[in-house]
Amino acid sequence: MTATDNIATLEESLPLEALPLDAWHRARGARMVGFAGYHMPIQYDGIMAEHGWTREHAGLFDVSHMGQLTFSGEGVDEALELLLPSDIKGLKPFRQRYSMLLDRDGGILDDLMVSRLGDGAFDDAAIYMVVNGATKYDDIAWMIEHLPDAVTMNHMADQALLALQGPEAGEAMAVLVPGTAELTFMQCGAFEWNGVPLWISRSGYTGEDGFEISLPADAANAFADALCALPQVKPIGLGARDSLRLEAGLPLYGHDLTPAVSTVGADLGFAISKRRREEGGFIGHGRVMKELADGPGARRVGLTIEGRLPAREGAQIYVGDVQVGDVTSGGFAPTVGAPIAMGWVSLPHSAIGTALEIEVRGKRIAAKVAPMPFVPHNYRRKA
Repeated sequence: MTATDNIATLEESLPLEALPLDAWHRARGARMVGFAGYHMPIQYDGIMAEHGWTREHAGLFDVSHMGQLTFSGEGVDEALELLLPSDIKGLKPFRQRYSMLLDRDGGILDDLMVSRLGDGAFDDAAIYMVVNGATKYDDIAWMIEHLPDAVTMNHMADQALLALQGPEAGEAMAVLVPGTAELTFMQCGAFEWNGVPLWISRSGYTGEDGFEISLPADAANAFADALCALPQVKPIGLGARDSLRLEAGLPLYGHDLTPAVSTVGADLGFAISKRRREEGGFIGHGRVMKELADGPGARRVGLTIEGRLPAREGAQIYVGDVQVGDVTSGGFAPTVGAPIAMGWVSLPHSAIGTALEIEVRGKRIAAKVAPMPFVPHNYRRKA
């Protein structure tokens, strides 16, 4: 049994933990559910209402279950380029990138965000990383196994992480932290609010403009109160976060992404720079190169569905009597006004416009491969 297996087994036997804002959520009437080892708010006023509010104004999400890690020491860039297929050496200060951890066979262990720090943030560490909450202990074990002794990894369990998302997020953040108005998509920096150190990136996982804010857990309550006192902001639960990211065509680890699937098939090749493709040197490089040359066996695709019946995760996808794939995420899309889904289908049936059928509740419903995102992204990019 590996260190990763040991940690996974231990996690299954542990009781659910409380987020730093657990009492804050409950005081606002949140319905709490177990997710990624934590009690988390799934909704406050209802998923449809919260989804709509975030699309029109600004929603505050508690994502403190995510793993926040820093890396420092001699050779840190080279060490991380073994673990990640992205260009770490070329990552400039106050910039971040989407990347992945790959296993030895090129399967996806996790997807993540990696940033170059600066200005003495997090005790002068070089790199900051955010990994998924459900996989963070497995990720940590994997990285410990492969990092050299000269590189120090720190799990910042005493940091909270909040996400403010929506077209009015920039206006709201500028009231509390004026300097954030200068940030554009995938930029980040060190800021301060009432003496509290903040690390803020202009990013998020809803397809909307917004920010992710790392701050000491003991300051999260006051900062969340200050944000929600603004007219643009309401607290939003996991339910709307999921429907928003599905409309944005963003994959969810453990559902659309797993160790069984590849970077190329998942349409995430943009995360691998030309240099990294040519030089290799990262775990899983062989499969990536083979699929770039020959094509993957299956692809992650968007699906539009006829009628009003949604297709959920696990529903089988057919062409005639032949199963050609499976739905990995699905539900009713409030902004679209119809059910949509995401799934993996065999390569010959993955072209945009391909007619398919999905088996739902014992009957077949018509579907079609559709371009993603289903709702256009609204990121604030450089002019």
